[in-house]
Amino acid sequence: MGSALDIVVLGLSLRSAWGNGHATTYRALLRALEASGDRVLFLERDVRWYADNQDAPDELPGRLALYENLDELRDRHAGAVASADLVIVGSYVPDGIDVGHWVQRTARGVTAFYDIDTPVTLAALAARRCRYLAPEQIRGYDVYLSFSGGLALRTLEVQYGAPRAAPLYCSADPDRYFPEEAPADWDLGYMGTYSDDRQPVVEQLLLAPARERPEDRFVVAGPQYPDTIRWPQNVERIEHLPPSEHRRFYNRQRFTLNVTRADMVAMGHSPSVRLFEAAACGTTIVSDSWAGLEELFRPDEEILIARFGSQVRHWLGNIPDETRRRIGEAARRRFLARHTPAHRAQALHGYFERAAARRSRVAHARRHAHERSFIQTDHRP
Repeated sequence: MGSALDIVVLGLSLRSAWGNGHATTYRALLRALEASGDRVLFLERDVRWYADNQDAPDELPGRLALYENLDELRDRHAGAVASADLVIVGSYVPDGIDVGHWVQRTARGVTAFYDIDTPVTLAALAARRCRYLAPEQIRGYDVYLSFSGGLALRTLEVQYGAPRAAPLYCSADPDRYFPEEAPADWDLGYMGTYSDDRQPVVEQLLLAPARERPEDRFVVAGPQYPDTIRWPQNVERIEHLPPSEHRRFYNRQRFTLNVTRADMVAMGHSPSVRLFEAAACGTTIVSDSWAGLEELFRPDEEILIARFGSQVRHWLGNIPDETRRRIGEAARRRFLARHTPAHRAQALHGYFERAAARRSRVAHARRHAHERSFIQTDHRP
């Protein structure tokens, strides 16, 4: 990795993972960046919801600074943004369009947009209803860091003019997510905030098998599920699990279910943080199917891909424990070899170096063009 960087990140939240996957993603990345010697300042809008639902107040990486509004952001942090080697603006930042315009005017180093919601963002941009990113801003960022690869990257570059779009997938901290001895309290579990588009898949791949296998035990953890859902008696509900309890949650399952948002399934190449957390714990993953998943984990060897509830029922009842454990252990090995936060930090440094080199070439070309124009004007007869 190259020399240490001064980095400023303007993100949705570092303090609270309640109802969002941004906080755990930022924490893992910031820890890896700090471990490589980088200095990171995280700027977060002081939103009451996240202030009241902090889940890691004493163990946050980087330096966290809160701001009440745009005026305070500009007044207190313009110097840090101007002098940073790299400034990153994240998706779903409050007043993100105004924040982005200010960053692009103020920063003298490399600027990046980090989209933790790329398929959702692209759908919102197409419908002209994205509140945190304007289409014309995309070409103003030196690099567009995306939670999605594949088609999303081509769309950002070809349709929206991003100078460079690059994947920066989420990850999980291997110092916090690892196998540990725990009783197998559940045969199949799922963790995720309720969403209308995910719920039919949860119904098909978890609730239906639960009804048909009353002897097995299931669990669904996550907030905002409506009271109208009829939970089978063998499905335990947990309203919210702070990140500090995620590792134990995964290790108490024989199998864990990964379900992807519909926009991300349609786009493909959009792994969730839950996928990597479970793999890091060595828990055997049952995932819905989407393009690009097989590039991350080998089907049947490192992950089980389900298209029907009958497959889940078969695996629950017929896979020997030795085979199940072997699949989970293989997923953990793949995670450690390719998908840790250190790998993401290394990728970010590479993107920064290429963007900085491009900025240098553009600046050199402009100076050269200006000098030629001056010489020609100065010697005009």
